[in-house]
Amino acid sequence: MEVVVDTLEQPLLENAPRKIPKTSTQKTIRRAFKCTSNLSNLLPTGTVLVFQTLSPVLSHRGQCHTETSKIMTICLLTFCSLSCFLLSFTDSLRDERGKVRYGVATLNGIWVMDGSVKLTVEEARNYKLSIIDLFHACGSILVFGAIALFDQNIVSCLAPQPSKDAKQFLEALPIWVGVLCSLFFFIFPTQRHGIGFPLSHD
Repeated sequence: MEVVVDTLEQPLLENAPRKIPKTSTQKTIRRAFKCTSNLSNLLPTGTVLVFQTLSPVLSHRGQCHTETSKIMTICLLTFCSLSCFLLSFTDSLRDERGKVRYGVATLNGIWVMDGSVKLTVEEARNYKLSIIDLFHACGSILVFGAIALFDQNIVSCLAPQPSKDAKQFLEALPIWVGVLCSLFFFIFPTQRHGIGFPLSHD
């Protein structure tokens, strides 16, 4: 008995839907969102939330019909940048009851905001300012700037019609800033757990 093979049948793999290749614009947007999510971990969560909430409101979703909208958008960027810078000098500790207390790092130690915790001189020295804190604060501003450049509302408001070269520059700059700052924070990680940053278990 002969077995008849239907030569018209096609392999099952050929019937599977083929993956549509992404355009360069889609790849850039995907890479931008991925980079933004990683960079957000290096910034105070409250500052990022305020920026993402007020950015479309103050810029009228990137339209900026009036000079007032541009000024308010610039003020938002300035406020968030200063917030990232100043909050980099805050730190936290736990009291004898395990409650988290926040303070500001100083040259001599830490100043606890509510004044309920008294530290010895040796304990306070563990929280004093160092040169690396200044680099972390400046890095936070750069990281926030990179996130702001990923926001199309900000770019459309402040640079509504950029040239082709300027557009490529605006797309590449935040990625490089993010890579360099992420590398710096990885090599020199911060030991502080200030306001808006994740708390330590200790």
